[in-house]
Amino acid sequence: MLTLLKLLKDGRFHSGQALGAALGVSRSAVWKQLQHLESDLNLSIHKVRGRGYQLAAPLELLEQDQLDTSPWPVSIHHSLDSTNAEALRAIDRGVTAPFVITAERQTAGRGRRGRKWVSPFAENIYYSLVLRMDGGMRQLEGLSLVVGLAVLSALKNVGISGAGLKWPNDVLVGNKKIAGILLELVGDPADVCHVVLGIGINVNMRVASEVDQAWTSVYLESGSAINRNLLVSKLNDSLLVYLRRHAAEGFSAIQAEWEKNHLWQGREVSLIAGVHQVDGTVVGIDQQGALRMSVNGEEKVFSGGELSLRLRHDS
Repeated sequence: MLTLLKLLKDGRFHSGQALGAALGVSRSAVWKQLQHLESDLNLSIHKVRGRGYQLAAPLELLEQDQLDTSPWPVSIHHSLDSTNAEALRAIDRGVTAPFVITAERQTAGRGRRGRKWVSPFAENIYYSLVLRMDGGMRQLEGLSLVVGLAVLSALKNVGISGAGLKWPNDVLVGNKKIAGILLELVGDPADVCHVVLGIGINVNMRVASEVDQAWTSVYLESGSAINRNLLVSKLNDSLLVYLRRHAAEGFSAIQAEWEKNHLWQGREVSLIAGVHQVDGTVVGIDQQGALRMSVNGEEKVFSGGELSLRLRHDS
């Protein structure tokens, strides 16, 4: 089925006879594979008598040879439940970190707080970088915010100049989400552990009715499709720079840059933790990456994986 997809990815018409010859199968077998492509990957295929078969839009697949310059080994998967889940399984199998897991689609993509991450085939970036951490908690301080800066840098490098950060793990354009980050930890954070840096970027997605929040994509912001291999390479480069800086200097050296790019700096917000809500104004972040808020004239600090930040009164 993947071979057939590669034949069709140019978006041109291909006759059933030519496809069958290329695959070494009958035209009826080609038809069955086309049905699987439509049902399994939710791809739209035009069928025109006398002309053959054509994808509704050309596809650009992730290509191993275009990612071989990565600073870490990269594996590309046709379909996964999620790249983070596969990364955790690889850790269990004893795969040596660092390494990167990518996928053309996810069937059970996850965001923070258990939210679904919509993952259509060959449209976006679904990416997990696994790192081994030796030396305790200092290397984990503000790590998700550092990753956010790296994602932001990669997006700006491909022309998304209006992107900015939202504490703790989102990249936005205006009030619309273009990328998200999910970190997962395995092992003893006080000694030796592995951390999975899960990153989802909306790249060429144009329609996604099942997304339950305001969103955008590189395509919608720029008006044209972008080569996802290029963006993965930019992401690798940005991550390498920021992770090295974080390891050498700590999060405090990056704190001011993060605050400069925080879209909600000085805004009135509500911080949600379960059924509890705290209203205040964003002051900034501290040297560990925790959120600083002014609450009834008093500065308070908040951190934790289950916190959600929302704007108040359209501030």
